[in-house]
Amino acid sequence: MNRLEITEKIITVKVSKGIQWADVAKKVGQSKEWTTAACLGQMTCDAAQAKAIGKIFGLTSDEQKWLQVVPYKGSLPTPVPTDPLIYRWYEIVSVYGTTIKELIHEEFGDGIMSAIDFSMDIERQPDPKGDRVKVVLSGKFLPYKTY
Repeated sequence: MNRLEITEKIITVKVSKGIQWADVAKKVGQSKEWTTAACLGQMTCDAAQAKAIGKIFGLTSDEQKWLQVVPYKGSLPTPVPTDPLIYRWYEIVSVYGTTIKELIHEEFGDGIMSAIDFSMDIERQPDPKGDRVKVVLSGKFLPYKTY
């Protein structure tokens, strides 16, 4: 047994039972974004979170332990993503990454936006021309130190 097998089991049960990530998040007590990442093997759960997820997806106590192991982060199978939706994010960073970097440095100075002290919110925005996807990424600014 390994973490990937647990992820595959979670996805299989989700599909077969028609479970929604937002419903899982409510039972876990975290955002739908964090909870989804945890179920997909990208976050570390505490024992209570693992137990809640385990109950929803029918995981054994041994399988729940895998949810509490610090994962190997990064889940893309190829350097350039081939999934169309994920590729568009790659495209956004390829086209606008230097702009984002320049504007963050101009506003905050020399440093980075943390993906550790980080939050994300994804929501639907109705629009007469077709619904829009609104994604808000919020990461703590970490300046490079002088030493």
